[in-house]
Amino acid sequence: MIDLIPLELIEKRIFTIRGMRVMLDSDLAVLYEVETRALNQAVKRNLDRFPDHYMFQLTWEEVGFLRSQNVILENAASEKSKRGKHLKYLPFVFTEHGVLMLSNVLKSERAIKVSIQIVDVFVKLRKVMLSYADIAKRFEEIEKRLGEHDDQFQIFQELILPLMQINTGSKRKIGFNPDQD
Repeated sequence: MIDLIPLELIEKRIFTIRGMRVMLDSDLAVLYEVETRALNQAVKRNLDRFPDHYMFQLTWEEVGFLRSQNVILENAASEKSKRGKHLKYLPFVFTEHGVLMLSNVLKSERAIKVSIQIVDVFVKLRKVMLSYADIAKRFEEIEKRLGEHDDQFQIFQELILPLMQINTGSKRKIGFNPDQD
């Protein structure tokens, strides 16, 4: 299957908000080649297909965070509107399942193909995160083992090493020395 969109471009448009990986409505609109307004209208006509864990609206605080990272400003500039970079409405974000549902709502061949690509990227990211979690768990186990060895080494230093020190006492030689007067 030929990719319509480079996977790196999709990866850059996935964010973690409220502990969920999501994509902005404006990003999805660009990928689907529709206006953000048209995408949101299609969703509003089919709200029963988009429960809260598929789609939710950002708060102004979350928008501020994304603006501070130039995410929303870049999106506004990339759209072909002459309205500028100011938001009038809070954007919606879609989870992996919401993206799948969008392909059903938009009903275009491109929407279906792009949604498949996006879901593939979500799955890839999930696998990467699981492998990172596995690596982190292994590091934690190693640190725990090293911590146990540190305790054992300290006990060795405190108890065993003092017993092993040889008491040399006086450095005067015992016995007769004929060279000495």
